[in-house]
Amino acid sequence: MNIPVTFLWPQLLWLMLALPMLVLLYVWLLRRRKQAAVRFASLAIVREAMGKGPGWRRHVPPVLLLLAIATMLLASARPMASIVLPSQEQTIILAMDVSGSMRAEDVQPNRLVASQNAAKAFLAELPRHVKVGIVAFAGSAQVVQPITLSREDLVTAIDKFQLQRATAIGSAIVVSLSELFPGQGFDIGAMTYNRNSDPFAPQGRAIDQPRTEPKAFVPVAPGSYSSAAIILLTDGQRTTGVDTAEAARMAADRGVRVYTVGVGTVDGEVIGFEGWSMRVRLDEDSLKEVARTTQAEYYYAGTADNLKKVYETLSTRLTVEKKETEIAGLLALVASILALFAAGLSVLWFNRIL
Repeated sequence: MNIPVTFLWPQLLWLMLALPMLVLLYVWLLRRRKQAAVRFASLAIVREAMGKGPGWRRHVPPVLLLLAIATMLLASARPMASIVLPSQEQTIILAMDVSGSMRAEDVQPNRLVASQNAAKAFLAELPRHVKVGIVAFAGSAQVVQPITLSREDLVTAIDKFQLQRATAIGSAIVVSLSELFPGQGFDIGAMTYNRNSDPFAPQGRAIDQPRTEPKAFVPVAPGSYSSAAIILLTDGQRTTGVDTAEAARMAADRGVRVYTVGVGTVDGEVIGFEGWSMRVRLDEDSLKEVARTTQAEYYYAGTADNLKKVYETLSTRLTVEKKETEIAGLLALVASILALFAAGLSVLWFNRIL
């Protein structure tokens, strides 16, 4: 794995040119020592006095010292590296489909139970500091469990899912955003029925209420909001509610990634209930577009095992983050250790410090 490295003070890297000079100085000192030894009248007397030569050990301490100097010079340029670290602040919204098509049994025992079991396993694997909220959606979307750290409350909310008709995928995204950003005044009704070209504009005010200008919203780069993410699980197509693409753009403008999970069959399945029947299809194209727009990923879960693996993957992906961190201190520590090793070996082998 390649870790990109940048430098805050790259001009100090020119100091690395001193390293070849130190190598040349060391070679010159070795030759000078040999020339001094030749001045003795008898080399045999010199060998006898010196005993067996140090051989390769003679060069180990200087090499370690050279590496220590190179590391310290590198640290002086203040290198920065993108390192994967555990996320310290994370909120995840689980937006889960509870439409009637979730009773289909192509995912055993059925789509709803499989998604409930996978979601509960996902919660069990999450670090305890990660906050989670749950949005359930069918013909409408609602928060069934506000953001909390209590895993027991989350599991209870998941177990209480009730199947309903229709599928409002876009509304689920908007309600999830409203849970993450409660102060932004999301109006689902305005977005659904186009009562106003600006869904965030006030729809009216009391006579005695002073006129206030809405706070301007400034979009950010898609995927840039690292403190929260949405996991959207569905098995069908949008049939009502907010347009899915519009909701995805709203999430992208706030930097929130929407990871989409498709459950069921792409070709569709005919399901019946209380005298009616219909064919439900998985709209993969729309889910892929939501993930692409928000700089996230789409996952297909055709079986209960696949769904569980998807959640395991998301658990790992969402609980770590890349941070650009200065590693000069780490390099300085390495340089110190190398210098200590060089001095220690020199004392141990030759009874002198280098």
